[in-house]
Amino acid sequence: MSVLFLVIAALVLIYLGIGGTPAVVTLIVATVLGVIQDGWHPASLVFGGALLALALVLAIPGDLRRSRLSRPLLGWVRSRLPKLSDTEQEALKSGSVDWDGQLFSGQPDWNALFDARPAHLTSEEQAFLDGPVETLCGMLDDWKITHEHYDLPDKVWRYIRENGFFGLVIPKEDGGLGFSATAHSEIVMKISTRSVSAAVTVMVPNSLGPGELLMHYGTDEQKQHYLPRLAGGEDIPCFALTSPVAGSDAGAIPDKGIVCKGTWNGEEVLGLKVTWNKRYITLAPVATLIGLAIKVYDPDHLLGEDDEVGVTCVMVPRETEGVNAGARHLPMNTVFMNGPTWGNDVFIPMTQVIGGQDMLGKGWTMLLECLSIGRSISLPALGTGAGKLASLATGSYAYTREQFGRSISQFEGVQEALEPIAGYTYMMDAARLLTAGMLDRGVRPSVPSAVLKYRNTDLMRIVINHAMDVVAGRGVITGPRNFLARAYQAVPIGITVEGANILTRSLMVFGQGAIRCHPFIVEEIEAAGMDDQDEAVRRFDGIFYRHIAHTTRNALRSTVLALTGGYLEPVPRQGDLKRYYRQLARFSSAFALMTDVTLLSVGGGLKARQRLSGRMADALVHLYYASAVIKQWHEEGYPDDQRPLVEWCLQTCLRDLQRSLRAAILNFPVKALRWPLRLLVFPVGAVGLNGPDDRLGARVARTIVDDTPLRHRISRGVFVTEDPADPLGRVLNAYRLANDTAGVRDRLHEAIRHRDEDDLDGIALLMGHQRKELVQWACKEGLVKESECEHLETALTALYDVIRVDAFDGDGLQALARCAKGKRKVVERPVDQA
Repeated sequence: MSVLFLVIAALVLIYLGIGGTPAVVTLIVATVLGVIQDGWHPASLVFGGALLALALVLAIPGDLRRSRLSRPLLGWVRSRLPKLSDTEQEALKSGSVDWDGQLFSGQPDWNALFDARPAHLTSEEQAFLDGPVETLCGMLDDWKITHEHYDLPDKVWRYIRENGFFGLVIPKEDGGLGFSATAHSEIVMKISTRSVSAAVTVMVPNSLGPGELLMHYGTDEQKQHYLPRLAGGEDIPCFALTSPVAGSDAGAIPDKGIVCKGTWNGEEVLGLKVTWNKRYITLAPVATLIGLAIKVYDPDHLLGEDDEVGVTCVMVPRETEGVNAGARHLPMNTVFMNGPTWGNDVFIPMTQVIGGQDMLGKGWTMLLECLSIGRSISLPALGTGAGKLASLATGSYAYTREQFGRSISQFEGVQEALEPIAGYTYMMDAARLLTAGMLDRGVRPSVPSAVLKYRNTDLMRIVINHAMDVVAGRGVITGPRNFLARAYQAVPIGITVEGANILTRSLMVFGQGAIRCHPFIVEEIEAAGMDDQDEAVRRFDGIFYRHIAHTTRNALRSTVLALTGGYLEPVPRQGDLKRYYRQLARFSSAFALMTDVTLLSVGGGLKARQRLSGRMADALVHLYYASAVIKQWHEEGYPDDQRPLVEWCLQTCLRDLQRSLRAAILNFPVKALRWPLRLLVFPVGAVGLNGPDDRLGARVARTIVDDTPLRHRISRGVFVTEDPADPLGRVLNAYRLANDTAGVRDRLHEAIRHRDEDDLDGIALLMGHQRKELVQWACKEGLVKESECEHLETALTALYDVIRVDAFDGDGLQALARCAKGKRKVVERPVDQA
């Protein structure tokens, strides 16, 4: 009994997270009670005492533990920890840990999530959205931009410059607007619902680029000179990172700068002779200030003894001799300015290094810090905007489109497509706002930024594809009437840029998060890397046993919470979401356990196990998005009309979370660990979390069809017009008229279903499209009041107009083709031929 009592006491202490003196006393008391229960039997004394002695050695720091256990364990751990490149080490040092750290802990503190200051707009920021942003959106005609101008019109460029759109985040004292990350996100999102090209044009100078880097790292002289010019649009910036041979592997950039002396403004100064070849660079064709990421070398040792200085960020004025830019890419037929830039032995002085000469070799850290900011805002906002536009337009279209005498929104097959459009849009918006709130609190969310970029752009693809399924042929035909084509074409851009989603998912999210967000791994890596062995053992000894307790606790919690349905877990009562909190707590523990087992067993081979890393990344995504939905509903005061959406999102996240962890276990690379992991994580099997049922799905589908405040909440932030000449306005106008005349049209449809087969005139009218004659016939038959006739005819005209598609004159298209022949010339770059 002494052994049994001791083991039970130890497991309870570990489960509850109790250590120190209380734990030691409890273990001693439990052992003594067990010995007494055994009648002081010698075997009980021996085995119980021996096990107690081992437990005390593990629990109490001392020379014995350090010399006999910690020192040899440190050598073993060094062999298991992932081998990190210089780039990866820099990545671990950059950014901050926030709610993502709570999820990796295995025991998230929900009150910490609720207490975190949420995303919000100031009155000045809201006024900018309601004023200049609204005006800008009204100036944008995406069809003409894409098919006639191949660029934003001059008046739009001028308006963007004059109204501070290029200086959204630049401080007011430097000539900018000084807006928050939330405002930046809202502005980009709203513009994107009108024109992807305009949204990209605005978002890039405000995310990763010379402006962001100068704000954080620039010298006073650089800030005073460049920031006002950037904020006012006098200088147009771009930042060139991607090279033909180094895309996602940014650490392998071949572009270089050689330290040398040269002439600048008539004076001989120390500087860099820069050679680069970059592509996919947004705003490069029109940029007047080109930011570059290069590797600096000092072969003549003008700076010191090292030949290689490291990755450095520099600024090259466009007018500098040797700079090549102006050629354009056309990303999926969107026409925002994007293209290559190159140069060979272009000299710039050290004053053009961002941060000055002291920041040579520190460019990678600078980029990582700023990437987490821009990646949290730009593409996630664009993805959310696409979802909101699809929700508003597709829900309206489904209501107005009739087949077999009924709105297609009543068809279960259509509802099955509308359901994820509404649910995923709500989810994207929640995650966007959660992360923007982090940024506004000063957090630099390196892992959440990767999660958000990957998932929001992926959900954008899912939502837009479902929207195209509903709109069908109406969405396939390109033309000024099409309200989905541009978003559909832009999907691969978001998927690909700022870190391709495949590599973001399989390498960055979990590969970086498992170490960066882990409560102990970073400290263990630092201890293992120390040259002073005694100090390394001392540091390691203070961490490793807490790590073991952490892993054991999560193993216990994962199993116990799975067996009890999470009922042993104290959870918040707000919103009556207790069953969801319990499951999320359970899976957070399971995720933390899986993280430790993966690092322990796979170790440095994790980078090669990208299927495992990708599945674990998906698990983190679902934990994060479920948390974001809860946070959003909490901040809005738990409105009851949002409950179907909230429950749909949580049930979807839990279903997908279970699938991800189950797949990770079934395919775990160390086969001997598969069954133990299944027993710990799924002791009764992966059952009970099947996602939303059809009844809930139908309710969610109705949220973007029915004219309710919730429909407006889901689409909040979309530029709205009811102008019948506008592609979206045409649908919204028809939707309003359809709602206004619903009762009248119901009577008309009822008459059709019960029509007299001998009434040949009525049947001919009903089967045709003579709306005026149809209304006259309905009045004659007493189906419609005379006062309703004009409004009904207007509505029927709008309902027919909304399903029309564009058709172009064949001769005109041929003439256009003749004019374009030979005009699009491919630019050959000398560097490509080297």
